[in-house]
Amino acid sequence: MKILRNTPRIALIGECMIELQQRADGSLQQSFGGDTLNTAVYLSRALDDKAQVDYVTALGDDSFSDAMCHIWRSEGIGLDLVQRLPGRLPGLYCIQTDANGERRFLYWRNEAAVRDCFTTPAAEPILAALPDYDVLYFSGITLAVLGMQGRARLIKTLSEARQRDARIVFDNNYRPRLWASVDEARAAYRSVLPYVDLALLTVDDEQALFGFGDCAEVFATYAQIGTPEVVLKRGAEACLIRCDGEAFEVPAQKVDKVVDTTAAGDSFSAAYLARRLLGGTPAEAAQAGHELASRVIQVPGALISR
Repeated sequence: MKILRNTPRIALIGECMIELQQRADGSLQQSFGGDTLNTAVYLSRALDDKAQVDYVTALGDDSFSDAMCHIWRSEGIGLDLVQRLPGRLPGLYCIQTDANGERRFLYWRNEAAVRDCFTTPAAEPILAALPDYDVLYFSGITLAVLGMQGRARLIKTLSEARQRDARIVFDNNYRPRLWASVDEARAAYRSVLPYVDLALLTVDDEQALFGFGDCAEVFATYAQIGTPEVVLKRGAEACLIRCDGEAFEVPAQKVDKVVDTTAAGDSFSAAYLARRLLGGTPAEAAQAGHELASRVIQVPGALISR
C-alpha cells in the first residue's frame, strides 16, 4: 500500500458508543467502543508518531461525549473532525458474553448524534477536508448509521479522495438489524466497493449479506470489482489474502481461553493496516493482525490497556 507522504494522515469515519459490559453477577462495567473507533485506537497505538490518526464522527454536548473526547485525545487521536451537536447524545450498547466468550449485543442508537454526521452545516468543512487525507477508513456500520443522505455524501468524498491519490480501506462489518432490508444494505455496499483499495472482510458477514457459497466466490467477486487487496478474516482459522494477483494464507494464533471476542476483527484490521503502511508485506501484516487480536480476545471489552 504505497503512500506518498512519510507521515500519512488517516481519517476513520464512524460511530463510538457508550459501552456497557454485563458481568456474570449482573453488574455493568461502563466504557466506550465502536468498530471504527476501536480500530482508530489500536491504529494510533501501533503507528504512534509515524502517522496522524483522526476520527470523524458526531457526538452530543453531554458528559459522556466529553469523556469520549478526553480518552481519544489521550490515545493520540485527532479531534478536529469531531462534531459536537447541542442537545444530542451518543448511542449506547450492552455486551453480553457466554461461557465461550461469544458476544450478544443490545443497542440503543436510533437517535444518536452520528446519524447527522454528514448532514449538518458544520459537516461542510469536514467533508471538504477529507479528500486531502492519505487514507480514509470506514465500515459497513458506518454506511448504516450515516443514512441515505450521509452515504451519498460519503460516496462523493470517496470519489474525490481517490482522484487525489488517497487509499480507501473498508471493513465490511454487516449488522442486519441496522438496515431496513438486506436489499438496502447490498445496494449501499455495492455503491462504495468500486472505490475500495483494501477490503477487510469477515467471511460470515459476506455470506450473510451476499450469499456467497465459499471464499473462492468472494475473491472472484472482488476481483471483478477491481479491489486490489482483499483480506478474509475467519476468526480462529487462518485468514486468506489476495493482493495484486498473489494468494496468501496466514494461520491465526491460538489462545488457551477466549474471554471476549469484542473488537477481535477491529484490532486485526488496525494491526494489518499499520503494518502495511509501515512497508510490511500482506503476510507480515496478517501475522501482526492475528497477534494483536489474540491478545484482545483474552480481555473483557473492546479496548485493552496499553
